[in-house]
Amino acid sequence: MPRPHSKACIAAALFALLAAGCDGISTAPAAQESAAPRERLGLMTSLPLYWPLGAGVEDIASGRAAVPWQRAALERAFVLEPLDTLSPIPGLTPDAPETDPLAGLTRLAVIQPRGLSPADNVALDDWVRGGGRLLLVLDPFLTGDYDLPLGDPRRPADTALIPPVVARWGLEVNYAAEGAEEGAADLPGGIALPFAQAGQIAILPEGTDDCTLAGKHALVATCRIEKGTVTLIADAAVFEHPESAGEGGAILRQLVGQMLP
Repeated sequence: MPRPHSKACIAAALFALLAAGCDGISTAPAAQESAAPRERLGLMTSLPLYWPLGAGVEDIASGRAAVPWQRAALERAFVLEPLDTLSPIPGLTPDAPETDPLAGLTRLAVIQPRGLSPADNVALDDWVRGGGRLLLVLDPFLTGDYDLPLGDPRRPADTALIPPVVARWGLEVNYAAEGAEEGAADLPGGIALPFAQAGQIAILPEGTDDCTLAGKHALVATCRIEKGTVTLIADAAVFEHPESAGEGGAILRQLVGQMLP
């Protein structure tokens, strides 16, 4: 089905306006832990990480919307750039150039997306192969409590839709293995990653040789894809539950910082 370009353009323009800071909106990050400059991080997600769950455009534009704890934690280390598409957006007029949402980004986090279009899959693959560093979180079964009815467009994607590009990279995500209901996985770098109803990652026979699995039940895969890297995590608990993310989101921030150095 053709992409509804007009809708994408409007949404992208709204995100750009809000991220830049409207009158009354505070876009200042949380207190910095160091004087080091923060890196840009593109963020695509269906989870309420950047704006709170159920927040309307009016609340966001007026500055009445609270900053989610996940955003506050990540903004200590990164300048977040929310994205609702990964593929080029046509100009508003026939002679206007396209806008590439990935242009200039070297780091990208795609966390429980609603589903990537064919054009998004192509754009993401090209961006990774060109040297991009991607953190991709696909949870087969979210465990957070979201007080919105099924079918509400603001509700997070309860079950991850696995984009075809994952198989192109030689990976697959399966439903929770026995014993993966709840616990913590020891990852390189001293991270103990909490999980709940986790999925399991497998490397396909035709997958790249430059790919490693880590964590209990193969929770994490890290692959070198030409010039870029992909880190795939089959659980989103650390992005859903503040008690899993550590004090002030320390575990979440450590995870993202290590996976996207």
